[in-house]
Amino acid sequence: MSIGNYTKQLTESIRYKRYSENTVNSYVACITKFLQHFEKEGFTKPSEISADRIKKFLGAMTNPGTHKAYLCAIKYFYSEVGRQPRKLDNVQYPHKSRKLPIVLSQEEIQRMFNACTNTKHKVILSLLYATGLRVSELLNLKWTHIDRSRMVINIIEGKGKKDRQVMLPENIIPLLEKYYKEYKPKEYILNGQFSIQYSQTSVLSVVKELARKANIDNKRVYTHLIRHCSFTHMVENGVDINLIQRLAGHNSVKTTAIYTHISHNIVSKIQSPIANIRL
Repeated sequence: MSIGNYTKQLTESIRYKRYSENTVNSYVACITKFLQHFEKEGFTKPSEISADRIKKFLGAMTNPGTHKAYLCAIKYFYSEVGRQPRKLDNVQYPHKSRKLPIVLSQEEIQRMFNACTNTKHKVILSLLYATGLRVSELLNLKWTHIDRSRMVINIIEGKGKKDRQVMLPENIIPLLEKYYKEYKPKEYILNGQFSIQYSQTSVLSVVKELARKANIDNKRVYTHLIRHCSFTHMVENGVDINLIQRLAGHNSVKTTAIYTHISHNIVSKIQSPIANIRL
């Protein structure tokens, strides 16, 4: 089986449709492992692999997220490269249980800021928390995307290749000016030490280190959690859920509604029926 030839066709197809590089890398990785698996079982062409065998291959995966990622890639592959678009019509996506993230309180976020003495690290935490940016959006942020005249930050080709705007808080501007004078970054706001852009791994290291310095050891702290914290705290501060949907770049307000479930302020203010009972 010419796996390299198939993945080349797959890459060309995805890029022609202008999907993100993350999608390219994810689909190619899934299809490579998928084809390697069946090559070991003696198949010489993807068309020889039955839908039932594919279902069995997917069914062996314990993580619903991984299962869904592979099925998305395989369906695309057979539709665009394998020329069998109906092959997996009867293969359903797995049900994925949705776990609510354990967010940090505003007091814990404040402790992280208090523990931060590095200007660049403070810019990273500030932009993530102030606007709810995804880490990829933060890394792709350029100085030209900051519009001080309108007090907005333009997010260009965020998730799903969609543009949107988020607010530029006034108290971040002096921090950005200080940072620019110290580091003199050029095109991107976050330049890497040895490359034009900072890396996702570096951002994660910054967030984890600040959580450690702030003595937050009872919660798992990671980059995307700061986004969850931002929108949860907006809900708690009374920001309309439809505005948060726009800031987050969600297609549906149902996705954004998760933050009403996470908010402890909303939950803690609900009066239990036991309040009317003499104990």
